[in-house]
Amino acid sequence: MNEGKDASPSADDADAELRHTGVPYHTQWGSPDWVGPIVDDGADPCDDPTWQRSGFTDPERYRFWADRLCGLTCFESALDYWGIAHPSRAVLLDDALRHDVYKMRDDGGVDGLIYRPFAGWVGAAFGVRVDVLTEVSIEEIAARLDRDTLAIVSVSPEIRYPERPNERRGGHLVLLHGRDRKGVWFHNPSGVAPHQADAWLPFDTFARFYARRGMTLTRT
Repeated sequence: MNEGKDASPSADDADAELRHTGVPYHTQWGSPDWVGPIVDDGADPCDDPTWQRSGFTDPERYRFWADRLCGLTCFESALDYWGIAHPSRAVLLDDALRHDVYKMRDDGGVDGLIYRPFAGWVGAAFGVRVDVLTEVSIEEIAARLDRDTLAIVSVSPEIRYPERPNERRGGHLVLLHGRDRKGVWFHNPSGVAPHQADAWLPFDTFARFYARRGMTLTRT
Protein backbone atom coordinates (compact mmCIF):
# COMPACT_ATOMS: atom_id res chain seq x y z
CA MET A 1 0.00 0.00 0.00
CA ASN A 2 1.37 3.39 -0.93
CA GLU A 3 0.93 5.87 1.88
CA GLY A 4 -0.38 9.41 1.52
CA LYS A 5 0.60 12.36 3.65
CA ASP A 6 -2.62 13.34 5.39
CA ALA A 7 -6.35 13.71 4.82
CA SER A 8 -6.17 17.29 3.54
CA PRO A 9 -6.01 17.53 -0.25
CA SER A 10 -3.23 19.52 -1.87
CA ALA A 11 -1.80 19.88 -5.34
CA ASP A 12 1.01 17.48 -4.46
CA ASP A 13 -1.43 14.91 -3.05
CA ALA A 14 -3.66 15.13 -6.11
CA ASP A 15 -0.69 14.30 -8.33
CA ALA A 16 0.76 11.53 -6.16
CA GLU A 17 -0.17 7.92 -6.68
CA LEU A 18 -1.79 6.25 -3.71
CA ARG A 19 -3.36 2.83 -3.96
CA HIS A 20 -4.70 0.58 -1.24
CA THR A 21 -4.02 -2.95 -2.46
CA GLY A 22 -5.83 -6.02 -1.20
CA VAL A 23 -9.12 -4.28 -0.39
CA PRO A 24 -11.67 -7.14 -0.35
CA TYR A 25 -14.28 -6.97 -3.07
CA HIS A 26 -17.91 -7.71 -2.26
CA THR A 27 -20.82 -7.71 -4.62
CA GLN A 28 -24.35 -6.72 -3.64
CA TRP A 29 -25.43 -10.23 -4.58
CA GLY A 30 -24.02 -13.62 -3.69
CA SER A 31 -21.33 -14.06 -6.32
CA PRO A 32 -19.45 -11.68 -8.64
CA ASP A 33 -20.14 -14.00 -11.57
CA TRP A 34 -23.88 -13.53 -11.10
CA VAL A 35 -23.91 -9.74 -11.38
CA GLY A 36 -24.08 -9.73 -15.18
CA PRO A 37 -26.98 -12.20 -15.43
CA ILE A 38 -28.89 -10.35 -12.68
CA VAL A 39 -28.47 -6.76 -13.91
CA ASP A 40 -28.46 -7.45 -17.66
CA ASP A 41 -30.65 -10.52 -18.13
CA GLY A 42 -33.07 -10.28 -15.21
CA ALA A 43 -31.92 -13.53 -13.60
CA ASP A 44 -33.43 -14.39 -10.24
CA PRO A 45 -30.81 -13.48 -7.60
CA CYS A 46 -31.87 -16.52 -5.60
CA ASP A 47 -30.82 -18.83 -8.44
CA ASP A 48 -27.28 -18.02 -7.38
CA PRO A 49 -26.39 -20.86 -4.98
CA THR A 50 -24.43 -18.42 -2.79
CA TRP A 51 -27.29 -15.95 -2.28
CA GLN A 52 -27.35 -16.51 1.49
CA ARG A 53 -23.70 -15.56 1.85
CA SER A 54 -24.55 -12.07 3.14
CA GLY A 55 -26.74 -13.42 5.94
CA PHE A 56 -30.19 -13.22 4.37
CA THR A 57 -32.50 -16.19 4.83
CA ASP A 58 -35.79 -14.86 3.42
CA PRO A 59 -35.66 -14.93 -0.42
CA GLU A 60 -38.12 -12.05 -0.84
CA ARG A 61 -36.27 -9.81 1.58
CA TYR A 62 -33.01 -10.64 -0.16
CA ARG A 63 -34.43 -9.90 -3.62
CA PHE A 64 -35.73 -6.54 -2.41
CA TRP A 65 -32.68 -5.36 -0.51
CA ALA A 66 -29.70 -6.77 -2.42
CA ASP A 67 -30.38 -4.35 -5.27
CA ARG A 68 -30.31 -1.43 -2.81
CA LEU A 69 -27.27 -2.17 -0.64
CA CYS A 70 -24.43 -0.79 -2.73
CA GLY A 71 -23.40 1.55 0.09
CA LEU A 72 -23.41 -1.08 2.83
CA THR A 73 -21.51 -3.40 0.52
CA CYS A 74 -18.82 -0.77 0.00
CA PHE A 75 -18.66 -0.20 3.75
CA GLU A 76 -18.31 -3.92 4.38
CA SER A 77 -15.27 -3.98 2.06
CA ALA A 78 -13.70 -1.13 4.04
CA LEU A 79 -14.35 -2.82 7.39
CA ASP A 80 -12.85 -6.09 6.18
CA TYR A 81 -9.80 -4.29 4.81
CA TRP A 82 -9.20 -2.62 8.16
CA GLY A 83 -9.89 -5.79 10.13
CA ILE A 84 -12.84 -4.23 11.97
CA ALA A 85 -15.26 -6.89 13.18
CA HIS A 86 -18.86 -6.61 11.99
CA PRO A 87 -21.97 -8.75 11.65
CA SER A 88 -23.39 -10.00 8.37
CA ARG A 89 -24.76 -7.56 5.82
CA ALA A 90 -28.30 -8.58 6.71
CA VAL A 91 -27.68 -7.65 10.36
CA LEU A 92 -25.92 -4.44 9.32
CA LEU A 93 -29.05 -3.57 7.38
CA ASP A 94 -31.25 -4.08 10.45
CA ASP A 95 -29.03 -1.75 12.44
CA ALA A 96 -28.91 0.80 9.63
CA LEU A 97 -32.71 0.84 9.46
CA ARG A 98 -32.88 1.51 13.20
CA HIS A 99 -30.61 4.52 12.68
CA ASP A 100 -32.61 5.94 9.74
CA VAL A 101 -29.83 5.26 7.24
CA TYR A 102 -32.58 3.90 4.98
CA LYS A 103 -36.19 5.03 5.07
CA MET A 104 -39.16 3.22 3.59
CA ARG A 105 -41.45 5.33 1.42
CA ASP A 106 -45.23 5.10 1.20
CA ASP A 107 -44.92 3.88 -2.39
CA GLY A 108 -42.91 0.85 -1.27
CA GLY A 109 -39.57 2.28 -2.35
CA VAL A 110 -36.58 3.23 -0.23
CA ASP A 111 -34.72 6.47 0.44
CA GLY A 112 -31.10 5.78 1.21
CA LEU A 113 -28.28 5.44 1.88
CA ILE A 114 -28.67 8.76 3.72
CA TYR A 115 -25.22 10.15 4.38
CA ARG A 116 -25.48 11.98 7.69
CA PRO A 117 -27.35 9.28 9.65
CA PHE A 118 -24.86 6.82 8.18
CA ALA A 119 -21.97 8.95 9.43
CA GLY A 120 -23.36 9.08 12.96
CA TRP A 121 -24.12 5.38 13.06
CA VAL A 122 -20.76 4.06 11.82
CA GLY A 123 -18.80 6.51 13.91
CA ALA A 124 -20.42 5.25 17.09
CA ALA A 125 -20.64 1.59 16.12
CA PHE A 126 -17.31 1.01 14.34
CA GLY A 127 -15.04 3.95 15.11
CA VAL A 128 -14.95 5.06 11.47
CA ARG A 129 -15.04 8.81 10.90
CA VAL A 130 -17.18 9.84 7.96
CA ASP A 131 -16.89 13.25 6.33
CA VAL A 132 -19.78 14.09 4.02
CA LEU A 133 -18.73 15.99 0.90
CA THR A 134 -20.96 17.76 -1.61
CA GLU A 135 -20.20 19.72 -4.75
CA VAL A 136 -16.65 18.37 -4.98
CA SER A 137 -14.90 17.17 -8.11
CA ILE A 138 -13.69 13.60 -8.40
CA GLU A 139 -10.13 14.93 -8.36
CA GLU A 140 -10.79 16.68 -5.05
CA ILE A 141 -12.30 13.68 -3.34
CA ALA A 142 -9.56 11.39 -4.69
CA ALA A 143 -6.96 13.74 -3.21
CA ARG A 144 -8.41 13.07 0.24
CA LEU A 145 -7.45 9.41 0.13
CA ASP A 146 -4.58 8.59 2.45
CA ARG A 147 -3.18 5.58 4.29
CA ASP A 148 -6.21 5.51 6.64
CA THR A 149 -8.87 6.92 4.30
CA LEU A 150 -11.09 5.44 1.58
CA ALA A 151 -14.12 7.06 -0.04
CA ILE A 152 -17.64 6.12 -1.09
CA VAL A 153 -18.94 8.24 -3.96
CA SER A 154 -22.20 8.58 -5.86
CA VAL A 155 -22.19 7.56 -9.52
CA SER A 156 -24.66 6.31 -12.07
CA PRO A 157 -24.96 2.50 -12.15
CA GLU A 158 -24.23 2.89 -15.86
CA ILE A 159 -20.56 3.12 -14.88
CA ARG A 160 -20.43 -0.67 -15.16
CA TYR A 161 -20.13 -0.06 -18.92
CA PRO A 162 -18.05 3.13 -19.11
CA GLU A 163 -17.53 2.84 -22.86
CA ARG A 164 -21.26 3.48 -23.39
CA PRO A 165 -22.99 6.88 -23.21
CA ASN A 166 -24.77 7.49 -19.91
CA GLU A 167 -28.10 9.21 -19.30
CA ARG A 168 -27.67 10.32 -15.70
CA ARG A 169 -25.36 10.79 -12.74
CA GLY A 170 -25.80 9.37 -9.26
CA GLY A 171 -28.11 6.69 -7.90
CA HIS A 172 -25.39 4.19 -7.04
CA LEU A 173 -22.34 4.03 -4.74
CA VAL A 174 -18.82 2.73 -5.37
CA LEU A 175 -15.73 2.47 -3.17
CA LEU A 176 -12.64 4.50 -4.12
CA HIS A 177 -9.39 2.95 -2.96
CA GLY A 178 -6.70 4.54 -5.08
CA ARG A 179 -5.66 7.33 -7.40
CA ASP A 180 -2.87 8.34 -9.71
CA ARG A 181 -2.25 11.42 -11.81
CA LYS A 182 -4.84 10.44 -14.38
CA GLY A 183 -7.64 8.60 -12.59
CA VAL A 184 -9.00 6.45 -9.78
CA TRP A 185 -9.21 2.82 -8.73
CA PHE A 186 -12.51 1.60 -7.33
CA HIS A 187 -14.70 -1.38 -6.45
CA ASN A 188 -18.18 -1.40 -8.00
CA PRO A 189 -20.49 -3.70 -6.00
CA SER A 190 -22.81 -4.02 -9.01
CA GLY A 191 -20.03 -3.96 -11.58
CA VAL A 192 -19.35 -6.38 -14.40
CA ALA A 193 -15.80 -7.41 -15.23
CA PRO A 194 -13.48 -5.82 -16.18
CA HIS A 195 -14.98 -2.81 -14.36
CA GLN A 196 -15.96 -4.67 -11.22
CA ALA A 197 -13.11 -5.12 -8.71
CA ASP A 198 -9.97 -2.97 -8.73
CA ALA A 199 -11.29 -1.09 -11.75
CA TRP A 200 -9.48 2.00 -13.00
CA LEU A 201 -10.95 4.87 -14.98
CA PRO A 202 -9.50 8.23 -16.00
CA PHE A 203 -10.92 11.24 -14.17
CA ASP A 204 -12.77 12.61 -17.18
CA THR A 205 -14.54 9.30 -17.84
CA PHE A 206 -15.41 8.79 -14.18
CA ALA A 207 -16.75 12.36 -13.97
CA ARG A 208 -19.41 11.59 -16.59
CA PHE A 209 -21.12 9.30 -14.06
CA TYR A 210 -20.16 11.09 -10.84
CA ALA A 211 -22.80 13.14 -8.98
CA ARG A 212 -20.23 15.40 -7.23
CA ARG A 213 -20.97 14.02 -3.77
CA GLY A 214 -19.68 11.30 -1.50
CA MET A 215 -18.08 10.49 1.84
CA THR A 216 -14.59 9.82 3.06
CA LEU A 217 -14.16 6.94 5.52
CA THR A 218 -11.25 7.25 7.92
CA ARG A 219 -10.05 4.58 10.32
CA THR A 220 -9.55 6.31 13.67
